[in-house]
Amino acid sequence: MGDEPTLEFAMEIPDRPRDIIWDITYACPLRCTHCYSESGRRPSRQLGSPDLLRVADALLTLEPQAVVLAGGEPLLVRGVFEVAERLSAAGVQVLAYTGGWSMRPDTAMRLAQTISHVSVSVDGATPTVHDRVRGRAGSFDHAMTTLAVLDQTAGAARRSGAAPLRFGIDCTVTRGCLPQLEDFCTRIAPRFAELSSLSFGAAMPIGLASRKEYLCELLTDSEADRLCSPETVTRLQRLAPASVHVSVTDNRLLQMHPDLVARGIFPTMQVEPDGAVRAMAIYEGTVGNVLTEPPQELWQRAVERWADPFVVETLTPVRTMAQWADATRRIDHRFGSDADRLRIENRPLHAALS
Repeated sequence: MGDEPTLEFAMEIPDRPRDIIWDITYACPLRCTHCYSESGRRPSRQLGSPDLLRVADALLTLEPQAVVLAGGEPLLVRGVFEVAERLSAAGVQVLAYTGGWSMRPDTAMRLAQTISHVSVSVDGATPTVHDRVRGRAGSFDHAMTTLAVLDQTAGAARRSGAAPLRFGIDCTVTRGCLPQLEDFCTRIAPRFAELSSLSFGAAMPIGLASRKEYLCELLTDSEADRLCSPETVTRLQRLAPASVHVSVTDNRLLQMHPDLVARGIFPTMQVEPDGAVRAMAIYEGTVGNVLTEPPQELWQRAVERWADPFVVETLTPVRTMAQWADATRRIDHRFGSDADRLRIENRPLHAALS
């Protein structure tokens, strides 16, 4: 028998992450059918305020351009605004994602003071579609109320000359809401005069959406291609209010395909609620914790994982959504912890609307 072939993989290693996504909690009032982090179905793992600030300080040593506060629902975290203040005071752009289940005027005002941009997740232009994806009856109405509160706060801030509040809608595009994209532009966006952005991103086969039985909910490869075509982008931008910037992505960049990683175009770090650093942003498997180890060293370990022979061999042939889902399951099983694997094995086949 001859020698086993070896994989050669050279890449330009970024010396630090440009952006950091911090899933600051896994607590969530929603039960989204495609949830990438399985939030609301696992321990929240969120830290107390002193340790949250310690994580923030550790992340600042990497000098990122931006930190995205996500989850779970980051607005459930006591101390989230202190974290945002610590980061923004250091000159870092802070962005936040919310499911929009609850928004009070005083919360919106704090967001205006500490957050550069707030994205509200809306995954359907009608209650029927959105609520089915989000797994909670009434979640569409809650999201619309949240957008209205943000709109009122942003308008008041603009008129008074106070710190601006920029907010937008972020839609994870599944096959159920694909026919509704124009409705987002013509029926939803015009309701909020201060809305600044409308973002459409194809659902990715990661987390709960990597289940074999979920593949029918994901866009087909041809649908993903059409979603990102110049014709689609131009049409949606023309339909939306002139003040709203429309963006569209198939999210294939996040696949971390070796061909793209080798060109050094994926300088993003993903941090779990307790400060653990994922080796690869959308896949299971960590390389340490910023509370106990130097963040720069953890970043280098993460970069090394991108060139791991198993990762390269698994992702190199991926060209379709189905192949991506299979690769996700393989990587998650290989690098996830025992607890991760147990959780994956016990994922529900179907999620009921509650």
